[in-house]
Amino acid sequence: MSAALVPFGLLAMLAGCAVQDATDAATSASFSAEVVTVSDAWVKAGDAGMTGLFVVLDNGGDAEAMVVSAATDAASATELHETVADASGTMTMREVSGGFTIAANGQRVLEPGGDHLMLMGLTGPLSPGEEISVELRFSDGSMLEFSAPAKDFAGANENYEGEAEHSGGH
Repeated sequence: MSAALVPFGLLAMLAGCAVQDATDAATSASFSAEVVTVSDAWVKAGDAGMTGLFVVLDNGGDAEAMVVSAATDAASATELHETVADASGTMTMREVSGGFTIAANGQRVLEPGGDHLMLMGLTGPLSPGEEISVELRFSDGSMLEFSAPAKDFAGANENYEGEAEHSGGH
């Protein structure tokens, strides 16, 4: 049967099925920001320079999520960092390329001495108890906003691999 001979009602019904299939596919795929939750977020209080932000990220989805960047008005730049031992065994922080993967139905802990968000070029002092707003961007383009209180913390004083380029301590 040629397309010219197909009854109009049948064409409308087939078109409706195609639209419904596309809608079902779009709603069954979730964005990372919809399935990742944040807990225990906090930032190390500081007067100037750079500081660390720590958080627990839980992925309740069936696919891995990838954090590719972060931003906050509390700093001029925010980087994803890891802490590794250098050749001498000294713990050193460095920027992570590619992002932080959160396994499907898994967790990623950003903590002092490990993976963390580095706030560089603080725009003002972060006093204990002050809350800052942070935005995470995922590889799928979705974004998740959360707040983190500033806390006094004596640790998290690792060397920064690019420290000569940045002022202040972590």
